[in-house]
This record gives sequence, C-alpha cells and structure tokens, in this order.
Amino acid sequence: MPKKSQINQKINEAQVVLKALGLPPAQQNDMAALTLLALSDLRPSSSWQDAQKPSLTVSKGVMDFISQEYKREYAPNTRETVRRQVLHQFVQAYVAHYNPDDPTLPTNSPRAHYALTDDALAVIKSYGTSGWELMLKKFESQHGKLVETYRKRRKRNMVPITIDGGETLELSPGKHNEVQAAVVEEFAPRFAPGSKLLYLGDTAKKNLYVNEEVLEKLGIPITEHDKLPDIVLFDENKRWLYLIEVVTSHGPMSPKRMVELEEMLQKCSVGKVYVTAFPDFSEFRKHTSHIAWETEVWLAEIPDHMIHYNGDRFYGPR
Repeated sequence: MPKKSQINQKINEAQVVLKALGLPPAQQNDMAALTLLALSDLRPSSSWQDAQKPSLTVSKGVMDFISQEYKREYAPNTRETVRRQVLHQFVQAYVAHYNPDDPTLPTNSPRAHYALTDDALAVIKSYGTSGWELMLKKFESQHGKLVETYRKRRKRNMVPITIDGGETLELSPGKHNEVQAAVVEEFAPRFAPGSKLLYLGDTAKKNLYVNEEVLEKLGIPITEHDKLPDIVLFDENKRWLYLIEVVTSHGPMSPKRMVELEEMLQKCSVGKVYVTAFPDFSEFRKHTSHIAWETEVWLAEIPDHMIHYNGDRFYGPR
C-alpha cells in the first residue's frame, strides 16, 4: 500500500505539471491532478518517465484508478464533475483527446473515453529531467496555454467605459456592469453634466475606481468603500453628490439603504441625490415597493427620462 507521503507528493507534482501546461487555476486542484495521473497510468511509486497514455472511460477508468491507486473515493455523481470541470478543459488545452479510439462515438456513449495526446505525454515524461523546460516551450509554441485563451476571451467580453480625461476602465462582463457603464456614459451627460466620477465598483473588483482625494475633501470616509453605492458622481458647481445603486437583481435605494448612507455621510455637507438605476421596466417593476421616497429612478432602456419618487418637487437634493 502506498504511503500517504508518496500520494501527496505525486499529487503535488501533478499540480506543478498542470500549471506548467497552462491549465487555469480551477484545473490545478487535487481532482485534476489525480485525473492527470490516471491518464498517465502513474502510481504513487511510479517515475514520471514511466508515463503511458491508456484510453480510459470516466467511471471505470479514471475514477476507479484514483480509488485503487490513490485511495481517494469520489461519489458516483462526481463523474459529471470530472468530465465537465477537468476532462473538458484537458481536451481544450490539447492535454487529452476525446474518444481517440473511436471518434464516431456519440456524446452519451458508455464507451466514451479519453487519452493523453502525444505532445502532452512527451512533456509529462520529461518532468524532473533536463529536457523539461525545452518540452514545455515546444508544447506552448504548438498549443498555447488554456489559461491565456480564457483570459483573452474574458478580456474580449469586458465592458469598456470612458471616464474623465479620456481614461478607459474595463468592467468585468455581466448585465450589472453593462448598466453601470450606461450610468457613466448615458445618465451622467443627461442628468449630471460636468460631474466627476468619484467611485465605481465592479462585480469582480469592488473598488475599481476611487478618487480618494476628492472623497476625503468632501468628508466621505474613504476607509468604508464597501458601504458606498455602486457609483458616486459629484457636480462641483451645484455641489451635488449623486449616490447611485445599480440593480439587476436586488438592492434598490431603499429606506434602509438611505439611512445607512446618511449615517456614513453625516460629515459630508453637499447636497445628496439618491438614484436607483435599472436596465429596463421589467426589472424596475420587481422592486417598486422597496424604493424609498425622495429618490430618483433611471432606466437604461429609456435614458432620456427619469422617474421621480419625490412628492413636492422634482430632481435635486432634499
């Protein structure tokens, strides 16, 4: 029976190989490492130079190998996780072939199988030798790195916005950030012309843009960014501060949220305009009962108009 130290060492080494082959972080975990070892037919005591490329099915091949040789038991329903979160990416990264023995097999065939590519096997067999770096460079030149492919694809989907002075920010993909971009590019010129962007969050990076100098001058606690709304604009001429929540699923400018912001901004003496931005009427209708009075509503689908939740006056601070 293999020692626990041997098992852990082999898994750690397999993770090094996966990272070097350019697999994304999500495919460098224990499950991915064990899958690579199974496809390489490497046991805890094996040398990397002994690697082979047997064709294995997921359950009876990969998962049984992991159970028998590495004493890791995965539930039967983990089969789909191995296939979708490990083997699918191995194929994309040219580390493995899908159904190399019979490419005509249907997707749901019980005989569906995977095997290492010749190029990946050559790299794996070189691990720990003087030829390792050379084989890695050769593999990368021929197939690239999946982590870079994913990164480029993600970058293509980024949401660019232009702010003061022509500076461009790139927001992560998603409906929420599309509405944020619309607030900066459509709402601000119409209803806050000449205003300066002081704060902009991102679904992936909370504090994407922060003008700490102006926030501090206005008496806004710059150590409490997590409590600020999604977007903060400032009109220096009118001395109006626009506090804008962007809503694509939850969180309009509710009475509770207004109280929180008033408490946080008690040292800020400029006028405050509370705004909730929605992508469209459909999303707006879901939240109408939660929107606070004395606030404004803006819909990205009709950028030239606003809905005023103020009783005795229109747009502006109270």
